[in-house]
Amino acid sequence: MVCFCFLVDQKRQVRKSKPAAGTCSRCGGGASVADMKTATRFCHVPFYWKSWRAIMCTFCGSILKSYH
Repeated sequence: MVCFCFLVDQKRQVRKSKPAAGTCSRCGGGASVADMKTATRFCHVPFYWKSWRAIMCTFCGSILKSYH
């Protein structure tokens, strides 16, 4: 009997950010423009990277708008 176990996850990292005008629609916190990096990993070994920019809340961390 053969059993396959796939352990795939994504890790999101903020590379740099700067303040932006506006507030979060969910919590009312401030907004910032952040350069993000997403790494898809298989068994803790990254095999795919994607860089993108997003407007995110500085208080709750939610993504308000993303630019892929």
